[in-house]
Amino acid sequence: MEPQAWIYQQDKPTAGRKLLLLEEAELIFALPLIYRLINPEAVASKPDWFCGAELQTVLYTELVTQLNELVRLRKKAQRLDNELMKVNKMLNQYFTDLGWRMVRKELSQIKKRQKKSHIEVSRDIILRLKRYMESQKLDSFDQAIDNLLSEHDADNSQNHLQHSDDIVDNIISVEIRDQ
Repeated sequence: MEPQAWIYQQDKPTAGRKLLLLEEAELIFALPLIYRLINPEAVASKPDWFCGAELQTVLYTELVTQLNELVRLRKKAQRLDNELMKVNKMLNQYFTDLGWRMVRKELSQIKKRQKKSHIEVSRDIILRLKRYMESQKLDSFDQAIDNLLSEHDADNSQNHLQHSDDIVDNIISVEIRDQ
């Protein structure tokens, strides 16, 4: 399904990326964020993120119902196209342009954090990695670790092939002796 574009309530910006509504692949990150942001307390704390207060109570109940249906279908691994379109339409009515821009910004941060992991490594290992990076002319720890793992995988692959060759040689030797 093609990503749905945000329908601007004020003037459409002339520069920058156009805002997009939710995509199916983002739901795992986006749903908890949306539930948290549409909460009436959150709405009261950031009124410029949301459309008129008179719409809020009616839309809130409908939006939560639609979100719950979307979650239910997602859990059953069913097609979400129609439900997602409905939810996106409601989100477009619920948030202001500024509010949705802030949602997209926060969602982007969540996705970035999900891609990164932090591990603790001793100073000795860091120094060894830095020396390795210098010798291999690598720019980052990611590159160094990826390079080391690739070398390791290649070595394992080679060892596996060598071991397979040894087994075949042994089988042939046994067959030749038996004849």
